[in-house]
Amino acid sequence: MKVDLFDFDLPDQCIAQSPAEPRDSAKLLHVPVSGGFADRRVSDLPDLLQLQDLLVVNDTKVLPTRLFGQRGTAGIEVTLIKERASDLWDAFARPGKKLKPKDQIIFADDLVALVEDKHLDGQITLRFNCQGAALREALWQRGTMPLPPYIKRSRTPDRDTDAKDRDHYQTLFAQREGAVAAPTASLHFTPNLLQRLQDKGVPMVRLTLHVGAGTFLPVKVEDTDDHPMHSEWAQLSPEAAERLNAHKASGGRIVAVGTTPMRTLESAAAPDGTLAAFEGETDIFITPGYRFRAVDRLMTNFHLPRSTLFMLVSAFSGLDRMQAAYAHAISSGYRFYSYGDSSLLDRAPVEG
Repeated sequence: MKVDLFDFDLPDQCIAQSPAEPRDSAKLLHVPVSGGFADRRVSDLPDLLQLQDLLVVNDTKVLPTRLFGQRGTAGIEVTLIKERASDLWDAFARPGKKLKPKDQIIFADDLVALVEDKHLDGQITLRFNCQGAALREALWQRGTMPLPPYIKRSRTPDRDTDAKDRDHYQTLFAQREGAVAAPTASLHFTPNLLQRLQDKGVPMVRLTLHVGAGTFLPVKVEDTDDHPMHSEWAQLSPEAAERLNAHKASGGRIVAVGTTPMRTLESAAAPDGTLAAFEGETDIFITPGYRFRAVDRLMTNFHLPRSTLFMLVSAFSGLDRMQAAYAHAISSGYRFYSYGDSSLLDRAPVEG
Protein backbone atom coordinates (compact mmCIF):
# COMPACT_ATOMS: atom_id res chain seq x y z
CA MET A 1 0.00 0.00 0.00
CA LYS A 2 1.10 3.56 -0.63
CA VAL A 3 2.43 5.18 2.54
CA ASP A 4 0.79 8.45 1.52
CA LEU A 5 -2.58 6.87 2.39
CA PHE A 6 -1.56 7.07 6.05
CA ASP A 7 -0.62 10.74 6.04
CA PHE A 8 -2.59 13.51 7.73
CA ASP A 9 -1.96 17.01 9.03
CA LEU A 10 -1.07 17.06 12.72
CA PRO A 11 -0.51 20.47 14.32
CA ASP A 12 2.53 20.63 16.61
CA GLN A 13 0.36 21.72 19.53
CA CYS A 14 -1.43 18.34 19.41
CA ILE A 15 1.69 16.49 20.62
CA ALA A 16 1.58 16.22 24.41
CA GLN A 17 4.68 17.32 26.33
CA SER A 18 3.50 16.02 29.73
CA PRO A 19 0.88 13.51 30.90
CA ALA A 20 -2.57 14.26 32.26
CA GLU A 21 -2.86 14.52 36.04
CA PRO A 22 -4.16 12.22 37.34
CA ARG A 23 -3.20 9.81 34.59
CA ASP A 24 -6.69 8.34 34.17
CA SER A 25 -8.18 11.80 33.59
CA ALA A 26 -6.87 11.69 30.01
CA LYS A 27 -9.43 11.71 27.25
CA LEU A 28 -10.53 8.39 25.75
CA LEU A 29 -12.15 8.22 22.32
CA HIS A 30 -14.35 5.16 21.90
CA VAL A 31 -14.42 4.06 18.26
CA PRO A 32 -17.12 1.39 17.80
CA VAL A 33 -17.40 -0.61 14.58
CA SER A 34 -19.99 1.81 13.23
CA GLY A 35 -21.91 4.90 14.25
CA GLY A 36 -20.65 7.94 16.08
CA PHE A 37 -17.56 8.34 18.22
CA ALA A 38 -17.89 8.74 21.99
CA ASP A 39 -15.73 11.26 23.88
CA ARG A 40 -14.97 9.73 27.27
CA ARG A 41 -12.19 9.64 29.89
CA VAL A 42 -9.81 6.79 30.67
CA SER A 43 -11.46 6.68 34.09
CA ASP A 44 -14.63 5.55 32.24
CA LEU A 45 -12.89 2.35 31.10
CA PRO A 46 -14.72 0.06 33.60
CA ASP A 47 -18.02 1.26 32.12
CA LEU A 48 -16.85 0.58 28.56
CA LEU A 49 -15.66 -2.96 29.28
CA GLN A 50 -17.94 -5.94 29.68
CA LEU A 51 -17.52 -9.01 31.85
CA GLN A 52 -16.32 -11.05 28.87
CA ASP A 53 -13.43 -8.61 28.28
CA LEU A 54 -9.93 -9.57 29.45
CA LEU A 55 -7.15 -6.97 29.49
CA VAL A 56 -3.63 -7.85 28.32
CA VAL A 57 -0.86 -5.50 29.49
CA ASN A 58 2.88 -5.25 28.90
CA ASP A 59 5.07 -5.45 32.02
CA THR A 60 8.29 -4.19 30.44
CA LYS A 61 10.28 -1.56 32.34
CA VAL A 62 12.04 1.36 30.65
CA LEU A 63 15.74 1.74 31.35
CA PRO A 64 17.30 5.24 31.55
CA THR A 65 19.45 4.69 28.46
CA ARG A 66 20.21 8.30 27.50
CA LEU A 67 23.81 9.08 28.48
CA PHE A 68 26.08 12.11 28.23
CA GLY A 69 29.82 11.63 27.90
CA GLN A 70 33.11 12.78 26.42
CA ARG A 71 35.02 11.63 23.36
CA GLY A 72 38.33 13.33 23.93
CA THR A 73 37.42 16.96 24.55
CA ALA A 74 34.11 16.78 22.69
CA GLY A 75 30.79 16.24 24.43
CA ILE A 76 28.57 13.50 23.08
CA GLU A 77 25.02 12.30 23.73
CA VAL A 78 24.32 8.57 23.40
CA THR A 79 20.97 6.79 23.47
CA LEU A 80 21.16 3.02 23.84
CA ILE A 81 18.49 1.35 21.71
CA LYS A 82 19.00 -2.43 21.72
CA GLU A 83 20.91 -4.82 23.96
CA ARG A 84 23.00 -7.33 21.98
CA ALA A 85 24.87 -8.93 24.90
CA SER A 86 25.32 -8.23 28.60
CA ASP A 87 27.95 -5.55 27.82
CA LEU A 88 27.03 -4.73 24.20
CA TRP A 89 24.41 -2.21 23.00
CA ASP A 90 23.42 -0.64 19.70
CA ALA A 91 23.03 3.11 20.05
CA PHE A 92 22.41 6.48 18.43
CA ALA A 93 25.04 9.15 19.04
CA ARG A 94 24.92 12.95 18.67
CA PRO A 95 27.19 14.15 17.19
CA GLY A 96 28.17 10.82 15.69
CA LYS A 97 29.59 11.61 12.28
CA LYS A 98 33.23 11.56 13.40
CA LEU A 99 32.93 8.47 15.59
CA LYS A 100 34.89 5.43 14.44
CA PRO A 101 35.58 1.92 15.76
CA LYS A 102 37.87 1.78 18.83
CA ASP A 103 36.96 5.32 19.90
CA GLN A 104 36.46 5.61 23.65
CA ILE A 105 33.52 7.42 25.23
CA ILE A 106 33.81 8.28 28.92
CA PHE A 107 30.47 8.74 30.70
CA ALA A 108 31.91 8.60 34.23
CA ASP A 109 35.02 7.31 35.96
CA ASP A 110 33.30 3.94 36.35
CA LEU A 111 31.37 3.90 33.07
CA VAL A 112 33.32 3.77 29.81
CA ALA A 113 32.50 2.33 26.38
CA LEU A 114 34.41 1.53 23.22
CA VAL A 115 32.89 1.91 19.78
CA GLU A 116 32.79 -1.69 18.57
CA ASP A 117 31.25 -0.97 15.18
CA LYS A 118 29.69 1.79 13.11
CA HIS A 119 26.84 0.93 10.77
CA LEU A 120 25.77 2.34 7.43
CA ASP A 121 22.57 3.77 8.93
CA GLY A 122 24.60 5.83 11.41
CA GLN A 123 24.01 3.61 14.43
CA ILE A 124 26.96 2.48 16.52
CA THR A 125 27.61 -0.56 18.67
CA LEU A 126 29.18 0.07 22.09
CA ARG A 127 31.00 -2.36 24.37
CA PHE A 128 30.99 -1.24 28.01
CA ASN A 129 33.54 -1.81 30.75
CA CYS A 130 30.87 -3.50 32.89
CA GLN A 131 28.05 -5.89 32.14
CA GLY A 132 24.76 -7.36 33.30
CA ALA A 133 23.43 -6.10 36.62
CA ALA A 134 26.43 -3.79 37.10
CA LEU A 135 25.79 -2.04 33.79
CA ARG A 136 22.09 -1.66 34.52
CA GLU A 137 22.86 -0.17 37.92
CA ALA A 138 25.23 2.27 36.21
CA LEU A 139 22.45 3.28 33.82
CA TRP A 140 20.10 3.97 36.72
CA GLN A 141 22.83 6.08 38.33
CA ARG A 142 24.09 7.93 35.23
CA GLY A 143 21.36 7.80 32.60
CA THR A 144 18.22 9.80 31.91
CA MET A 145 14.95 8.60 30.42
CA PRO A 146 15.06 8.09 26.62
CA LEU A 147 12.02 10.20 25.81
CA PRO A 148 10.94 10.26 22.16
CA PRO A 149 12.28 13.18 20.13
CA TYR A 150 8.94 14.97 19.86
CA ILE A 151 8.79 15.44 23.65
CA LYS A 152 10.96 18.51 24.02
CA ARG A 153 13.54 18.48 26.80
CA SER A 154 16.90 20.20 27.14
CA ARG A 155 19.87 18.12 26.05
CA THR A 156 20.93 17.98 29.70
CA PRO A 157 17.69 17.86 31.73
CA ASP A 158 17.88 18.99 35.33
CA ARG A 159 17.47 16.47 38.14
CA ASP A 160 13.88 17.44 38.95
CA THR A 161 12.75 17.16 35.33
CA ASP A 162 14.39 13.75 34.92
CA ALA A 163 12.89 12.55 38.22
CA LYS A 164 9.43 13.49 36.96
CA ASP A 165 10.01 11.71 33.65
CA ARG A 166 11.29 8.61 35.46
CA ASP A 167 7.89 8.48 37.15
CA HIS A 168 5.70 9.64 34.26
CA TYR A 169 7.38 7.46 31.61
CA GLN A 170 6.93 4.21 33.54
CA THR A 171 3.74 2.17 33.87
CA LEU A 172 2.19 0.64 36.98
CA PHE A 173 2.88 -2.78 35.47
CA ALA A 174 6.63 -2.22 34.90
CA GLN A 175 8.62 -5.16 36.25
CA ARG A 176 11.04 -6.55 33.65
CA GLU A 177 13.85 -4.19 32.64
CA GLY A 178 14.73 -3.98 28.97
CA ALA A 179 12.65 -1.36 27.13
CA VAL A 180 13.98 1.90 25.73
CA ALA A 181 10.46 3.27 25.21
CA ALA A 182 7.29 2.95 27.27
CA PRO A 183 4.21 0.91 26.32
CA THR A 184 2.29 4.14 26.38
CA ALA A 185 -1.33 2.94 26.53
CA SER A 186 -0.59 1.57 30.01
CA LEU A 187 0.69 4.92 31.23
CA HIS A 188 -2.95 5.94 31.84
CA PHE A 189 -3.58 3.34 34.54
CA THR A 190 -3.76 4.41 38.20
CA PRO A 191 -4.19 2.37 41.38
CA ASN A 192 -7.77 3.64 41.63
CA LEU A 193 -8.57 2.57 38.06
CA LEU A 194 -7.04 -0.86 38.65
CA GLN A 195 -9.14 -1.29 41.79
CA ARG A 196 -12.33 -0.36 39.96
CA LEU A 197 -11.54 -2.83 37.17
CA GLN A 198 -10.86 -5.53 39.75
CA ASP A 199 -14.11 -4.72 41.57
CA LYS A 200 -15.99 -5.15 38.31
CA GLY A 201 -14.36 -8.52 37.76
CA VAL A 202 -12.35 -7.62 34.64
CA PRO A 203 -9.44 -10.11 34.45
CA MET A 204 -5.92 -9.18 33.39
CA VAL A 205 -2.98 -11.07 31.89
CA ARG A 206 0.60 -9.84 31.59
CA LEU A 207 3.16 -10.41 28.86
CA THR A 208 6.44 -8.75 27.96
CA LEU A 209 7.66 -6.89 24.90
CA HIS A 210 10.77 -4.78 25.35
CA VAL A 211 9.85 -1.71 23.31
CA GLY A 212 12.67 -0.54 21.05
CA ALA A 213 13.53 2.79 19.48
CA GLY A 214 12.26 1.48 16.15
CA THR A 215 8.77 2.48 17.26
CA PHE A 216 9.83 6.11 16.61
CA LEU A 217 11.45 5.56 13.23
CA PRO A 218 9.59 7.15 10.31
CA VAL A 219 8.52 5.14 7.31
CA LYS A 220 10.75 6.55 4.57
CA VAL A 221 9.68 4.37 1.65
CA GLU A 222 6.77 5.01 -0.70
CA ASP A 223 5.18 1.57 -0.35
CA THR A 224 4.61 -0.41 2.85
CA ASP A 225 5.96 -3.56 1.16
CA ASP A 226 9.41 -1.94 1.09
CA HIS A 227 9.57 -0.92 4.76
CA PRO A 228 12.14 -2.86 6.87
CA MET A 229 10.24 -3.43 10.13
CA HIS A 230 12.25 -3.30 13.35
CA SER A 231 12.28 -6.33 15.64
CA GLU A 232 11.67 -6.45 19.40
CA TRP A 233 12.03 -9.19 22.01
CA ALA A 234 8.74 -10.50 23.37
CA GLN A 235 7.54 -13.25 25.66
CA LEU A 236 4.14 -14.86 26.27
CA SER A 237 4.38 -17.48 29.01
CA PRO A 238 2.73 -20.93 28.68
CA GLU A 239 0.49 -20.06 31.64
CA ALA A 240 -0.66 -16.81 30.03
CA ALA A 241 -1.33 -18.52 26.69
CA GLU A 242 -3.36 -21.22 28.42
CA ARG A 243 -5.43 -18.68 30.32
CA LEU A 244 -6.11 -16.63 27.20
CA ASN A 245 -7.13 -19.70 25.20
CA ALA A 246 -9.54 -20.73 27.96
CA HIS A 247 -11.01 -17.23 28.03
CA LYS A 248 -11.58 -17.22 24.26
CA ALA A 249 -13.07 -20.72 24.37
CA SER A 250 -15.63 -19.52 26.91
CA GLY A 251 -16.77 -16.74 24.57
CA GLY A 252 -14.60 -14.00 26.03
CA ARG A 253 -12.88 -11.14 24.23
CA ILE A 254 -9.22 -10.14 24.41
CA VAL A 255 -8.51 -6.42 24.87
CA ALA A 256 -4.90 -5.46 24.12
CA VAL A 257 -3.76 -2.49 26.18
CA GLY A 258 -1.45 -1.03 23.57
CA THR A 259 0.10 -2.05 20.29
CA THR A 260 2.89 -4.02 22.01
CA PRO A 261 0.54 -6.62 23.54
CA MET A 262 -1.25 -6.63 20.18
CA ARG A 263 1.95 -7.43 18.27
CA THR A 264 3.00 -10.07 20.80
CA LEU A 265 -0.35 -11.86 20.76
CA GLU A 266 -0.63 -11.81 16.99
CA SER A 267 2.93 -13.17 16.76
CA ALA A 268 2.00 -16.02 19.12
CA ALA A 269 -1.32 -16.92 17.49
CA ALA A 270 -1.98 -19.75 15.06
CA PRO A 271 -4.25 -19.10 12.04
CA ASP A 272 -7.23 -20.42 14.04
CA GLY A 273 -6.51 -17.95 16.86
CA THR A 274 -5.04 -20.47 19.30
CA LEU A 275 -2.21 -18.94 21.31
CA ALA A 276 1.03 -20.75 22.11
CA ALA A 277 3.90 -19.77 24.37
CA PHE A 278 6.24 -17.36 22.59
CA GLU A 279 9.74 -16.10 23.34
CA GLY A 280 12.01 -14.34 20.90
CA GLU A 281 12.21 -11.53 18.39
CA THR A 282 9.13 -10.39 16.50
CA ASP A 283 9.11 -8.08 13.50
CA ILE A 284 5.42 -8.46 12.68
CA PHE A 285 4.24 -5.55 10.51
CA ILE A 286 0.47 -5.13 10.53
CA THR A 287 -1.12 -3.17 7.70
CA PRO A 288 -4.63 -3.12 6.19
CA GLY A 289 -5.54 -6.52 4.82
CA TYR A 290 -4.08 -8.37 7.81
CA ARG A 291 -6.50 -10.87 9.37
CA PHE A 292 -6.36 -10.58 13.15
CA ARG A 293 -6.19 -13.88 14.99
CA ALA A 294 -6.28 -13.10 18.69
CA VAL A 295 -7.23 -9.52 19.60
CA ASP A 296 -10.82 -8.25 19.67
CA ARG A 297 -10.44 -4.74 21.11
CA LEU A 298 -7.50 -2.35 21.35
CA MET A 299 -6.76 0.47 23.76
CA THR A 300 -4.08 2.69 22.29
CA ASN A 301 -2.80 6.26 22.20
CA PHE A 302 -2.95 8.47 19.12
CA HIS A 303 -0.13 7.90 16.67
CA LEU A 304 1.86 10.01 14.25
CA PRO A 305 1.21 10.37 10.50
CA ARG A 306 2.85 7.80 8.22
CA SER A 307 3.85 5.65 11.20
CA THR A 308 3.69 1.86 11.43
CA LEU A 309 1.40 2.28 14.44
CA PHE A 310 -1.17 4.32 12.51
CA MET A 311 -1.01 1.59 9.87
CA LEU A 312 -1.72 -0.99 12.59
CA VAL A 313 -4.81 0.77 13.95
CA SER A 314 -6.02 1.30 10.38
CA ALA A 315 -5.73 -2.44 9.82
CA PHE A 316 -7.66 -3.09 13.02
CA SER A 317 -10.58 -0.68 12.63
CA GLY A 318 -10.41 0.27 8.95
CA LEU A 319 -8.46 3.06 7.25
CA ASP A 320 -11.50 5.25 6.51
CA ARG A 321 -12.78 4.77 10.06
CA MET A 322 -9.44 5.73 11.61
CA GLN A 323 -8.98 8.75 9.35
CA ALA A 324 -12.39 9.98 10.51
CA ALA A 325 -11.57 9.21 14.16
CA TYR A 326 -8.26 11.08 13.98
CA ALA A 327 -9.90 14.07 12.28
CA HIS A 328 -12.42 14.13 15.14
CA ALA A 329 -9.62 13.83 17.72
CA ILE A 330 -7.62 16.70 16.23
CA SER A 331 -10.64 19.01 15.96
CA SER A 332 -11.70 18.10 19.52
CA GLY A 333 -8.35 18.90 21.11
CA TYR A 334 -7.12 15.38 21.85
CA ARG A 335 -3.42 15.14 22.68
CA PHE A 336 -1.23 12.78 20.68
CA TYR A 337 1.44 10.20 21.29
CA SER A 338 3.35 9.03 24.35
CA TYR A 339 2.04 11.49 26.96
CA GLY A 340 -1.21 12.05 25.09
CA ASP A 341 -4.79 10.81 25.24
CA SER A 342 -6.10 7.35 24.43
CA SER A 343 -8.67 5.49 22.37
CA LEU A 344 -10.64 2.27 22.64
CA LEU A 345 -11.06 0.60 19.25
CA ASP A 346 -13.39 -2.21 18.28
CA ARG A 347 -12.16 -4.55 15.55
CA ALA A 348 -13.72 -4.12 12.13
CA PRO A 349 -15.51 -7.21 10.79
CA VAL A 350 -13.59 -9.37 8.34
CA GLU A 351 -14.59 -8.75 4.75
CA GLY A 352 -14.97 -11.60 2.29
